[in-house]
Amino acid sequence: MQRPTPTKGLRHVALFIQHFDECRRFYTELLGMSIAWQPDADNLYLTSGQDNFALHRAPKDFSPDKYQRLDHIGFFLNERGDVDQWYEFLKFHQVDIKAAPKDHRDGSRSFYCADPDGNIVQMIFIE
Repeated sequence: MQRPTPTKGLRHVALFIQHFDECRRFYTELLGMSIAWQPDADNLYLTSGQDNFALHRAPKDFSPDKYQRLDHIGFFLNERGDVDQWYEFLKFHQVDIKAAPKDHRDGSRSFYCADPDGNIVQMIFIE
């Protein structure tokens, strides 16, 4: 099976954060990132231009033994249809798929898989 159109690169990282308000201040006030989107009180998407950095409030039972701090990394895709092509390509190559492609409320489309070490990878198209 032929590999789909190349990704736009690694431009999205998401972390579980235990000190949510303090991290928000650190990344916005100190590092100068701007808020791209805050869908609710537990999720914050920041940017410094072409990137997308997500802070997700860690679950109350968070511990490094139970969760990895890195929630997932994301590769941006050029077109909406690329999401499904990458999904089929990676599935064909027996990659561990964690969530099938779906449309999100902000107009984006993505799916999740795992790398061989178990790190979660999101393949995402954002309008």
